[in-house]
Amino acid sequence: MIDKILFHGNIPKALLLFLAFHHTAAARQTDTSRYGVPVVSHKWQYESGVAKDSLHRMVELRKWVPGIVYDLRYATANNFMHRRMYPKSTNSAFLRLPVAEALQKIQYELNAKGYGLKVFDAYRPYSVTVAFWELVKDPRYVAEPTKGSGHNRGLAIDCTIITLTDHKEVEMGTGFDNFTDSAHHNFTRLPQQVLSNRKQFREIMEKYGFRAFETEWWHYSWPNNREYEVLDIPFRQLK
Repeated sequence: MIDKILFHGNIPKALLLFLAFHHTAAARQTDTSRYGVPVVSHKWQYESGVAKDSLHRMVELRKWVPGIVYDLRYATANNFMHRRMYPKSTNSAFLRLPVAEALQKIQYELNAKGYGLKVFDAYRPYSVTVAFWELVKDPRYVAEPTKGSGHNRGLAIDCTIITLTDHKEVEMGTGFDNFTDSAHHNFTRLPQQVLSNRKQFREIMEKYGFRAFETEWWHYSWPNNREYEVLDIPFRQLK
């Protein structure tokens, strides 16, 4: 057999081909969507990014933010699509590590005042964003697939404040995913208490590094300061 191995200098050609293949695979950390966006769609690609920068790690919020409450709308039909967008069994919400750390601090401060956080959505697979866009096609309310979103990168959260005693939502003037002007931060034709609630919510979120989205009072995002990738990895794989 030894005389059938082709050599390149002192290195067998078979070994050279093996090394070349794995070098190419390692270099191609993302796929490209039909909208031209680089997308991480395989768990090994995501893990490779985490190995390079531990702050890219996605963490489950219940394990990081004590007492946080979930109302994951896209795992139900109670959303603007009127159908489940996530598997029915979805009971986890994920965000990048620095984002979860900031939410933990917010939760502690709210708890001290008798309040807490409720999550409607956090990490959202890119394929779901594509489905949203193809229905709505309005960048005021859904992200364009040509860019990817903060949700796809594990940097955005849809949430509200609840009272700890009964888990009732603090009145914010509209429900979640309300696509009207009344959900905008600059909309003022609301009761003073509602305006005060929104103001306090925004202040505490921005205090810990989040940015408000002007057309949705519930949506806050973290700066993409570490080149976080667009992800399309199923929840079960992140678990």
